[in-house]
Amino acid sequence: MFGTFVFMEGFAWFTHKYIMHSFMWRWHQSHHVHHKHWWEKNDLFGILFGLASTALIVIGFELPAYGFVRWIGFGIALYGVAYFVFHDVIVHRRVKIKYTPKSKYMKRIMKAHYIHHKVHERDGAEAFGFLYAPRKYEDKTIRKPTAGNLG
Repeated sequence: MFGTFVFMEGFAWFTHKYIMHSFMWRWHQSHHVHHKHWWEKNDLFGILFGLASTALIVIGFELPAYGFVRWIGFGIALYGVAYFVFHDVIVHRRVKIKYTPKSKYMKRIMKAHYIHHKVHERDGAEAFGFLYAPRKYEDKTIRKPTAGNLG
């Protein structure tokens, strides 16, 4: 389960860069533009990953020979929860909470995500990770998102 969770960050980075910012841009584009509704077409990716996770968990319980896949499903689900809390709650404030990052880690990944959202086009973006960002994104201050730079 933990191995799958760690693997998912690389898989999410790959999917974000080479699928969402490529041939699936029509779905992901909704996340790079400012809007006032709670639903984005981009949320369909979360539904697809949730369905895959659920299918693996069910298969793992229903077919004893494939019991190991339930842990892969749980790892994907755990990553999905971490992604939701970080990305949708903390960074994009889709659930209204008061949060001020204090650790270098949180400041770095939040800054990297804000930099990613400076680009509103399919091409030219950087920082495709969600729970990891290279040290080059470290900064003592975080610029709060504005309507113009964050979907």
